[in-house]
Amino acid sequence: MTAVSLRLRDHSYDVLIGPGVRTALAGVIRRLGAERAVVVSARPREWVPDTGVQSLVLPAHDGEHDKTLGTVEALCGEFARFGLTRSDVVVSCGGGTTTDVVGLAAALYHRGVPVIHLPTSLLAQVDASVGGKTAVNLPAGKNLVGAYWQPSAVLCDTDYLSTLPRREMLSGLGEIARCHFIGAPDLRGLTLAEQITASVTLKARIVEADERDTGVRHLLNYGHTLGHAVERATGYAVRHGEAVAIGTVFAGQLAGALGRIGQARVAEHCDVVRHYGLPTALPAEADTAALLRLMRHDKKALRGFTFVLDGPEGAALVSDVPPDVVASVLDRMPRTPVADLVASPGGARR
Repeated sequence: MTAVSLRLRDHSYDVLIGPGVRTALAGVIRRLGAERAVVVSARPREWVPDTGVQSLVLPAHDGEHDKTLGTVEALCGEFARFGLTRSDVVVSCGGGTTTDVVGLAAALYHRGVPVIHLPTSLLAQVDASVGGKTAVNLPAGKNLVGAYWQPSAVLCDTDYLSTLPRREMLSGLGEIARCHFIGAPDLRGLTLAEQITASVTLKARIVEADERDTGVRHLLNYGHTLGHAVERATGYAVRHGEAVAIGTVFAGQLAGALGRIGQARVAEHCDVVRHYGLPTALPAEADTAALLRLMRHDKKALRGFTFVLDGPEGAALVSDVPPDVVASVLDRMPRTPVADLVASPGGARR
């Protein structure tokens, strides 16, 4: 087991990583002093460890289509019927969308109750469960309604990952791949557990420096501006990590077009993404005009098109990127039908 500590000014917690760490749940709840728990699980009942206290287990569904305010309202209603108080605890058990939805419900109910995350997907372990961002989608865009609500603990049990389908693993690898360009060392030669630990450690250090997205935390959105647009343009047929991988390749090409990096570094973006077996082409169903329109709704877009881009001093937030340059780079990227894109993404070389 490995423990990564995240220390904020008024809140600290540990992320435990390794096989079997979900069995630590009862001890964590005991240390919090909670007497009751609501467990919201998108996984089979036997995947949920003993809480050690009186508990209500609620079913959940992973997937962007359930990542709505309606789902949050329904959860809060169940919390109220159970009699949950601020001295109790909420536990999430599922992938990234379950983690986000449950985190937001915990943040809003009684203006905040403690939450513990048991992320069961690679994507949730390396990204969604750590850092305190919670959000749901609106028809106008992804993650537009949310709150910052730090968990009391995160238990990344790597045993959960042994049951994941290939595409679910790829989705998590998309977040690991983008770490290469925001300050992580080259992770390609490491074991999966080491890659998870390195990714969580990088995110923890960034969140400690900037909990509320006023500066360096923007780096974590590398590849996400186009990635979110690709997700929405395909009706989420392209999954989050796959879309972030495509967005990472695009970010390299856009940085090259703006003269921020040389061609060798541009090519490195594609090489890293391909190494993890992730897609590098845009979905043919997402035309340039639609992607431009969707990217205008990105939360970072304070002035014109805004992207996190590589540069001579590393990645940085770049505003007022000329629309014609963005469109030109999109037009030059290869395109593949979604069905082919997700069936044989990039050819793994692990």
